[in-house]
Amino acid sequence: MRKPVALQRLLERLFLGLLAGALLLSARVASAAHGYALWGDLKYPEGFAHFEYVNPQAPKGGELRLVSNLRVSTFDKYNPFTLRGSAPAYLSDLMFDSLLAGALDETGSGYGLLAEDVQVAPDRLSATFRLRPQARFHHGKPVLAADVKHSFDTLMGPHTAPSWKTILADVSGVDVVDERTVRFRFRKPNRELPLTVGGLPVFSRDWGDETDPKTGQRKTFDQVVMDLPIGSGPYRIGPVKFGKDITYVRDSAYWGKDLPVRRGTANFDRITVKIYKDSTARLEALKAGEFDLMRFFSAGDWARRVNGKRFDTGELVKAEFRHRLPTGFQSYVLNTRRPPLDDIRVREALGLALDYEWMNRQMFYNSYQRVQGLFGNTDCSAQALPSSAEQLLLDPWRTQLPAAVFGPAYAAPRTDGDSSLRANLRRAQALLQEAGWRWRDGALRNGRGEPLVLEYLDSNETGARVVTPWARNLEKIGVQLRFRPVDFALYQQRLRSFDFDVISLAFGGTHNPGAEFADLFGSAAAGIDDSGNFAGVRHPAVDDLISRMSDAGQRDTFLAACRALDRIIAHSHYLIPQWSAGTHRMVYNQWRLASPPSMPPYATGEGWAIQTWWAR
Repeated sequence: MRKPVALQRLLERLFLGLLAGALLLSARVASAAHGYALWGDLKYPEGFAHFEYVNPQAPKGGELRLVSNLRVSTFDKYNPFTLRGSAPAYLSDLMFDSLLAGALDETGSGYGLLAEDVQVAPDRLSATFRLRPQARFHHGKPVLAADVKHSFDTLMGPHTAPSWKTILADVSGVDVVDERTVRFRFRKPNRELPLTVGGLPVFSRDWGDETDPKTGQRKTFDQVVMDLPIGSGPYRIGPVKFGKDITYVRDSAYWGKDLPVRRGTANFDRITVKIYKDSTARLEALKAGEFDLMRFFSAGDWARRVNGKRFDTGELVKAEFRHRLPTGFQSYVLNTRRPPLDDIRVREALGLALDYEWMNRQMFYNSYQRVQGLFGNTDCSAQALPSSAEQLLLDPWRTQLPAAVFGPAYAAPRTDGDSSLRANLRRAQALLQEAGWRWRDGALRNGRGEPLVLEYLDSNETGARVVTPWARNLEKIGVQLRFRPVDFALYQQRLRSFDFDVISLAFGGTHNPGAEFADLFGSAAAGIDDSGNFAGVRHPAVDDLISRMSDAGQRDTFLAACRALDRIIAHSHYLIPQWSAGTHRMVYNQWRLASPPSMPPYATGEGWAIQTWWAR
């Protein structure tokens, strides 16, 4: 059962991944232009009318009703950038414009949104954006360079998720050149930094501009909780059932509605996002007609429970949309901060006990494919033996890396063909014995007599169904994996402090990885609470490759660094790969909704609907 990312802050992290993936700018020296391409020419020329995948004549009006893409069963704030609490789904995307916008039919490109042009300096140590004079915030004030600087400074402050500091670490400062011109300065040449800053959400300096009655000081950003966001996006917050449902209302005076990057988008007058307690309640509400669109992550639901009267009449349609998105690396995450998970032999043994082929056949209706490494379905994925360029990057760390890194690319253990679960479990037993774990007194114990007991932490009781087959296999080799369901608030708290042994997370993929991987695997992030380095990876080779990946000026050197990183993470067994799907599985109400004829290849399912569909 494929799960979407569990945490609000991971949604922020995916937003950061979008900045470094879908909108990457070119490192080419160029004059001010309408956009940049990472490794080549932009698909859309200057003066283009609209993206090809939209209907520029789509009617405005009506309502899109859908369910939250988050696992939270409530929300308690309107500020999506602060550390604590949960903001409503889709708020960042709908309410905050950025300097640049990406296309859903192209990777590695960005086009002007708030900015009418962008220029990278010849030494690549700065990027200058000129703002459109017509850009306006929701309260009518113009979007100025000072607002861009304020947004950057705030996100780099003490009250936001640490991932912002990680990805923006090489931005040395922001200069307000004039009222509508802003320059970002970089500590070193970096191919992705112009994109990273170009994709930052921009909000008004007036948001939260109130004084604390006790201190007489302006509120700190973590105190900006229920203040309605003042962004410049196409939607505002409308009717709310607080903590449950929220409706975003289209801004009829939206300043950017006629821009090429916005034409044919934001077609619904209202987008209502509903929240239900669990997946069963969501499914029954869909069948009852309470909302119009739902994306499915459960193979069991999709195969056996998506049926009923509204399907029979043709009102609800069940459809799969094939995409070309990276597979991402949905995985069981092993917290190497804790023994015995700090031992690579123990981690490899745990992975050998996962019988994916049986699970896909018996539980998933053969609807998934196994995740292979960090960069599946992209050119960044390691293949076969390391190339000479990869070898040059890996050789300096040879004595500090597993020997397998220098051999064939990682392949997850199999139990079909000439492989078997029995053979995998025997290999796992040998690894555990090598690591000092032996059977005595009725349990697998280390030299101190401690049994090998691990806790699998989840915020969803239904997760037991998927983890139970793995736990049964582990029990055969003496490892106890205990399932521990907790409420979502406690789950968030424990993940923020890395208080867990094993968790399951779906990490989004990207065609153009960069500095955001320092938050996922960098040594500095491993010691920062609430970072994205859940596995606790601390390795100088990983840090070096992430830096090279981010700094690469040529595609060949970029790919070599990506593939070398892929080899290290996979062969170090920090993650036990799970499964992914090559399609978006969605149910929608065709009597209420209409769409363009085909989905662009790099769109998320509900994201495509929110951006480009319209009401009948």
